[in-house]
Amino acid sequence: MTPAIDLANKAKISFSVHEYHHDKNVASYGEEAASALGLNPDQVFKTLLVSGDEKSAPVAVALVPVNHHLSLKAVAKALKLKKLVMADPQLAQKSSGYLVGGISPLAQKKQLPTIIDDSAKNFEEIYVSAGRRGLEICLAAETLAGLCRGSFADIKSE
Repeated sequence: MTPAIDLANKAKISFSVHEYHHDKNVASYGEEAASALGLNPDQVFKTLLVSGDEKSAPVAVALVPVNHHLSLKAVAKALKLKKLVMADPQLAQKSSGYLVGGISPLAQKKQLPTIIDDSAKNFEEIYVSAGRRGLEICLAAETLAGLCRGSFADIKSE
């Protein structure tokens, strides 16, 4: 069990957990998950943390499909901030309580504002990290937003 799965169980929501063998040599954890589980990459979302600058703690969580990039400008606009950068991986791990490649948007150590790309609403269910590499949780996007107090915005770039 992970804190993310514990939270889903405690909330009594409808979800499923999907495990796959993680290859430690793979660079793109999210694309690995989509491929290993035979899923549409548009339906599998990566969890990214953003900061105000390179040395500060993460200020927000952003979720985009694994086959897209994050538009930092769009996330900043959604959060009504001037500028954002990708959070330092060590600070992201410390803030979330999860290892990079297994950061779940659920049950992070510190609850941060969460922005989910609008495209998530195109699917009955989406997949996000369940809190460790090789483990995904599948749930409705609206349910995910409710659990992490998230909102939706167009934040992906091609």
